Amino acid sequence: MGVRAPFLGLLLLCALPAHADDWIYVQRENGVRSFSDRKPASGNYTRIPMHGRTTATASCTGLTEQGMQQRAMTYAPIIQKAALKHGLEPRLVSAVIRVESCYDRKAVSRSGARGLMQLMPATAMGLGVNDSFDPHQNIDGGVRYLAQMFQRFNNDVRLSLAAYNAGPETVEAFQDVPPYPDTVSYVKRILKHYEASKKKT
Repeated sequence: MGVRAPFLGLLLLCALPAHADDWIYVQRENGVRSFSDRKPASGNYTRIPMHGRTTATASCTGLTEQGMQQRAMTYAPIIQKAALKHGLEPRLVSAVIRVESCYDRKAVSRSGARGLMQLMPATAMGLGVNDSFDPHQNIDGGVRYLAQMFQRFNNDVRLSLAAYNAGPETVEAFQDVPPYPDTVSYVKRILKHYEASKKKT
């Protein structure tokens, strides 16, 4: 998952049943965020629209490799422009998008990450992305954030990708790719697709 909530939030989300409506409700108490598919009976909360999708994984269900490549070609010019603008390889950015959303611009995760590069609302806001479902804004913002991770981790590809997934503070705490199954798999999958793309050229 792209720029996501802290790992505690992910653990809480894993325990959630399928959402009852098109919203996820986020509350913060004593500095800890909790997520629910049910509207809280009391207290302050923020609701995140889900646009009818349970997880971004649904974007990949039943998608053939040919279909994946067709989607990739749709966004190739935007990826090329954003990657070159922020000093990253277009093939790497494309691999990130493939793993994040299967090139589905409307993908939404249960934690509220949105769009092609799965930007969390707060992260998108900080990057100046007003519409995470707009491919140009989403890709430019996501690539800019990924480039920041590369700068923060001295161009270490593994650590930068892990930071995009689990957060830079988490990577710094472990001084390595965090031992979370999701993050370890995430990094391996991106690097696999990235290496495969280089062999095609």
